[in-house]
Amino acid sequence: MHTASIIAFCWFAARSIVGAIEGATMDELAVPLLLTAAALAARAVTQALLDALAVRGAAVVKSQLRARALAAIDAGGSALLGRSSTARVTTLLGQGLDALDGYIGRYLPQLILTAVATPLVVGVLLLADLTTGITVILTLPIIPVFMVLIGLATQAMQQRQWTLLGSLTSGFLEIVQGLSTLMIFGRQHRQAERIASITEQYRVRTMRVLRLSFLSGFALELAASLSVALVAVSIGVRLIEGDIAFALGLFVLILVPEAYLPLRQVGAQFHAAAEGLAAAQEVLDLVDAPHDLPSPLPVGSAPGSDSTRPQKRGAAEAPALELRDVTVRRGSRVVVDHLSGQWMPGTVLAVTGPSGTGKSSLLAAILGLAEHEGEVLLDGEVVAAAERSSRLSWAGQRPDLTAGRLDHVVALGSEHPDAELAREALRWAAVDDVPMSTVLGAAGEGVSGGQAQRIALARARYRAVERDTRVVLLDEPSSALDAGTEARIATALRELADEGRLVIVVTHRHALRDAADVVLDLAATRGSAATGVRS
Repeated sequence: MHTASIIAFCWFAARSIVGAIEGATMDELAVPLLLTAAALAARAVTQALLDALAVRGAAVVKSQLRARALAAIDAGGSALLGRSSTARVTTLLGQGLDALDGYIGRYLPQLILTAVATPLVVGVLLLADLTTGITVILTLPIIPVFMVLIGLATQAMQQRQWTLLGSLTSGFLEIVQGLSTLMIFGRQHRQAERIASITEQYRVRTMRVLRLSFLSGFALELAASLSVALVAVSIGVRLIEGDIAFALGLFVLILVPEAYLPLRQVGAQFHAAAEGLAAAQEVLDLVDAPHDLPSPLPVGSAPGSDSTRPQKRGAAEAPALELRDVTVRRGSRVVVDHLSGQWMPGTVLAVTGPSGTGKSSLLAAILGLAEHEGEVLLDGEVVAAAERSSRLSWAGQRPDLTAGRLDHVVALGSEHPDAELAREALRWAAVDDVPMSTVLGAAGEGVSGGQAQRIALARARYRAVERDTRVVLLDEPSSALDAGTEARIATALRELADEGRLVIVVTHRHALRDAADVVLDLAATRGSAATGVRS
């Protein structure tokens, strides 16, 4: 329809011009002029419909890709996120996928239109004037050749540009996350030079890409213009010699540029799509990567409706947790090496060791959020990784609070939130300085770091009581607390263990280590049984 409106416009426009030159009256010109206007309106309407359809298609595709990428991240868990920085994933799912508008919304529709429109226009030219049609067929391949040569250079440059943008984003996020530490040591000003240097590199490469895009556009326009000029000269000579009618020659001359226009537009839109293609490739690699891990959960949250099933309790004398030759790797490095041990309910176990010895990795393996070798037993029963989170309660290093009323935040994941149980969990976690009427913003906005950490502990406590989990995992639960509050938390952990639960605490703090029944030093127990290491 769109191509037909173009051909009709060229034909009726030529008839109107010829009629006016030959001295036709307004009555005689009325019909060709009205048909020319109608064809022009039809062309505008069909173009608008094509653009709207392309925009809608791009939005749907981006939405589907984002959903599949988030599902892949959810399935990959911490192991997948460990292979890529949070900043890079954020940039990929945000600006990266938004750049697909150029590819899906403009380049692909233009490519399809070219595949349909160009043969139709060339066919009409062959029927109208065989010489012109053959000339167009011979000159058309020049534009695709230029497109391929320029496109290869543009694609490589855009790929480097996308990689540099990822580095810039990751570096900036790392600086923001470590800003407090940098300020303590007076090194914050040095990072300004680093950010300025990377930003300048990004600016220079952006200008190079733009320069190449402008030059390539000029080359395509030049090739098309020379081709049209060749046809125009041929028609002019034949008009002088009387070999072609004036009306037909004018129609052909108006229609010829339409044969080259779709190909020129494909070349122009390819440059706009190059950055989106680079991002799309990373998204597809992320989606297609093998993910056999269970979904990671927010701190202290419930995994889903099926996780509310009653737990299968082991015999009374069975250990709450047993590890058999558990090995955890981060890439090619072994961080937990053939660890074995068993711990009974009613025990507070402190997991210690220097940074990098695998403390958090061990907790992730127990939770089923990290790939590992060996067996993990709960209540004397070997439990698959995908099923462990429903039988455990935990709080990670970062609170990861959600928005909402305080008691609802504590009861995250509960199908039937219990306000009184939430209040009791908050009292247990020493959250005395946050009113129950508090409404948290996004990511827990509205409370301090120490308060957020204690709210996360309350959330883990709530889940432990509501789901009656016998194992509670806590990763650095007092890192943001003062000594007095930390002492209260140590007492609270003892109360939790006295309820018949195994409380596992990853910590560097002496207060929690001294309050534990058992201390597991991962640096000292590498490759050996860990049962019975007493504080």
